[in-house]
Amino acid sequence: MMKREKKSLLFHFGNVCIALAVFGLLYTFFPLFSLYVFPHNAVLPKGTVTSLSIPKIQAVAPIIENVNPWNEQTYQKALQKGVAHASHSSSPETNGTVYLFAHSSGMPWELTRYNTVFLRLGELRPGDVVTLSWHGKTYRYEVYDKKTIDPHNVSYLMSKKENELILQTCTPIGTDLKRLLVFAKKI
Repeated sequence: MMKREKKSLLFHFGNVCIALAVFGLLYTFFPLFSLYVFPHNAVLPKGTVTSLSIPKIQAVAPIIENVNPWNEQTYQKALQKGVAHASHSSSPETNGTVYLFAHSSGMPWELTRYNTVFLRLGELRPGDVVTLSWHGKTYRYEVYDKKTIDPHNVSYLMSKKENELILQTCTPIGTDLKRLLVFAKKI
């Protein structure tokens, strides 16, 4: 009788462990899974005056303007609310380089809608369109190139090309080993 109870107890303990493991996997990978399976009908927060839209990768987010890219505390706070616009870069209404950056992933317990806005940025190819809404006007950009660079290479951040958009995120997903840059020209 004792052996039967012990087997039954181990069987239930094993089932509980399996259930916890499955729940943990679902909790960890649901944001990634949902981006590919469920249609993304993002609604921008009320009062948003600047936003980004990339239909190919279903990315829609507010743009937080004039974020200091050298102050981690400042930009981490901004990235919880949307895509950050580097403070020294141009705006779409002027000639120059617009530099936007966002997360591609985050810790599962701190995921928000915007922690993964650039998750699929690497899927963009030449010819894909990026749209910026900026204080009532719409600006369209066409992707022409992308590069993976070392995180200490800030030369692109200092770029002053006319009518260019640079989108940046960390790569590979879930790390900060490299930076993925996507370049687009205003159409």
